[in-house]
Amino acid sequence: MEFKETDLKGVYIIEPRVFADARGYFFEAWKQAEFEDYIGPVKFIQDNESMSSFGVLRGLHYQKGDLSQAKLVRVISGQVVDVAVDIRRSSPTFGRHIMVELSGDNKRQLFIPRGFAHGFVVLSPEAVFTYKVDNPYAPQHEAGIRWDDPELAIQWPIDPKDVLTSDKDLRQPLLRDAELFD
Repeated sequence: MEFKETDLKGVYIIEPRVFADARGYFFEAWKQAEFEDYIGPVKFIQDNESMSSFGVLRGLHYQKGDLSQAKLVRVISGQVVDVAVDIRRSSPTFGRHIMVELSGDNKRQLFIPRGFAHGFVVLSPEAVFTYKVDNPYAPQHEAGIRWDDPELAIQWPIDPKDVLTSDKDLRQPLLRDAELFD
């Protein structure tokens, strides 16, 4: 695997080595020793999977406090644009984001450390999205930021009228009003 650190310290794009032939393909999606060589120790404890249709936007989500989560995300089938936003107030990149296309075709992964909000929008008719986390889901620790916060200036690659999101995500606060990391 090739690990590329982004402009946001601690966020990595991971490109697997894919071995393809007439039968199909093979690649290593996770290798703890190699991951730790590049990123450091992270103890993933749970794998999650979601399926969404075109226009579904999930995010921007995070967990606060002791149950904040690091995530390793990828798309098994379909195509999404994935976004990570630095919400660490003390960070020189506070409020900045990166945007990465993840798809079943490119098999790219994104590692998002604790201290970041995360979201994605589906660009294909359907997408299966999977992610590893290092802490369990804890509703009392969940938080979010509005996906369309003008201060973040995220240029989602979809017309806003085509976005399908949850009522909960529509009620998320703006960055300036959110409970963030120090």
